[in-house]
Amino acid sequence: MTTLRPHKRAPTYNPDGQRCGVAGARRSALAAVMCWALVAAVLISGCTKVTPAMPGARHPWTHPGLLRVALPQDVKTLNPLLDTTTADVFVDRLMFEPLISADRHGTPVPILARSVPSLHNGGISPDGLTITYHLRPGVRWSDGVPVTSADVRWSWQAIMNPANDVVSRHGYDVVRSIDTPDPLTVVVHLRTRFAPFVNTFFAESDQPYDIVPAHVLARYPSFNQVSFDAAPTVSDGPFRFVEWVHGDHLLLRANDRFFLGRPRLREIRIEVIPNEQTSVQLLRTHSIDYMFQASIATYPEIVAIPGVRIVWNNMNGYQGIEFNLLHPPLNDIRVRTAVAAAIDKRELVRTLTFGQEHMATEDLPDWLWAFNPQAHPPAFDPRRARRLLAQAGWVAGPDGIVRRQGRPLRLLFVSDNADATHRKLVVLVQSMLRAVGIVAEIKVYPMDLLYAPAGMGGILHRGRFDIIIAPWYAGIDPDNSSQFACHNVPPNGYNDGHYCNPQMDRAQEVALSSYDEAVRRRAYATIEALLARDNPSLFFWWQRQQEPISVDFHGFAPNPVVESWNAWQWSI
Repeated sequence: MTTLRPHKRAPTYNPDGQRCGVAGARRSALAAVMCWALVAAVLISGCTKVTPAMPGARHPWTHPGLLRVALPQDVKTLNPLLDTTTADVFVDRLMFEPLISADRHGTPVPILARSVPSLHNGGISPDGLTITYHLRPGVRWSDGVPVTSADVRWSWQAIMNPANDVVSRHGYDVVRSIDTPDPLTVVVHLRTRFAPFVNTFFAESDQPYDIVPAHVLARYPSFNQVSFDAAPTVSDGPFRFVEWVHGDHLLLRANDRFFLGRPRLREIRIEVIPNEQTSVQLLRTHSIDYMFQASIATYPEIVAIPGVRIVWNNMNGYQGIEFNLLHPPLNDIRVRTAVAAAIDKRELVRTLTFGQEHMATEDLPDWLWAFNPQAHPPAFDPRRARRLLAQAGWVAGPDGIVRRQGRPLRLLFVSDNADATHRKLVVLVQSMLRAVGIVAEIKVYPMDLLYAPAGMGGILHRGRFDIIIAPWYAGIDPDNSSQFACHNVPPNGYNDGHYCNPQMDRAQEVALSSYDEAVRRRAYATIEALLARDNPSLFFWWQRQQEPISVDFHGFAPNPVVESWNAWQWSI
């Protein structure tokens, strides 16, 4: 794990320019939150008068050219190849770029590449085994060194290097070799046909990696603990690194030589605010301009804040729970189905999302072309849940707790301590499980520890759970093999529950090897039906992500994977 040197904390300002606390003092994340809370309390008491702006004008609380963002957790790294969470990806995408991104509708768009490879334009060979990328000319790293095909090849090699703690190699492990006939041409040779490849390889997959500078990192046998991870002074994105005060804030400044155009913002200041209620107060007092991925629990408060609007982003994602199938009795399909039947998803959605989300069937949302309307997970039926538990040998005692051979059914239920919705969700699910005799013991962790790579002690990826809250944000392709194929257990993918079914693997093979959408659609119908039968995970609702922003913040157009893909077009 990267160790950061303590830094002096920069002064924090309220909208009237008053400092909060003593400039230069070192602060913990908690102290930073308390400082912000003090600002909020003062402003709420009447220090700030909200004045309507003239049409086309900024409000008085806005700092022209400075975007202030509240992030619910500190990032784990600033190396985009070590990203593990959406917060990591959001921040690193401000500084680094992929080959291919996507617009707000999920349509692929070229970034470092000049065009999106396809069968039609010859970028994909007729046999589907060779993919050719032509890079944009004139793109340079911030130190003036050109971005070339060698950077692409080395970035792939770094992902495949077992010494590096990357969280997933899915889609990169199908590459046999990469040729670089000239500085602007990348020829990728695949071991096998892989239909999602163009949307996976340094693109908007379920693990969106960016290209990194080979001339900076190639000297290291491993980049897990190098200075670049904490201070990437060489980058190619619209913003460049200035400072990271761990647990407190990050400061980025515009890269005036960005190849897609000079950014319209001057600076982005990202405040680490672990408490959502504090972030809501900062939004209410206009001390921030954007609350990153606000949980749905905050909707009633945020929707009523003057000068703030909500951008809703349909994502290929869901809110749900995942089982650890390595831990008995969750390796028994009857027990997993009983848990599914014990949970009233409709009540969870009604209680927790204020009617703003749609109850999920399986993982793929109903707006995606691969959605299967015939896949029906277990319905809410507590009586069936008890019958299934009894069939598996778990019989209720006088206290209502089910036991087998005198041992009560206790499950470790893991979640994070930052998300308000998760805090309520685990308690509701715990109560529903208790009603059928299952004891769920809740344990919470900070997000950065919960979702860290296995090599960095991550709770999820090291399997330290029986049941875990598992919010998921996937890529623009329906490919879900990284979660449900046998070989994609950590560190090769996101199959953290160790679900393995030969039928699933066969269906995934068809879905991944055919470039014909009709063939893939039939394969995903089978995949979704298997998930509904086997229940390795339970899916409560599909993610329609709430993104609250200032009405003065313009150009914000998140795609279904990452909000910051077009940050050079943002303005305030």
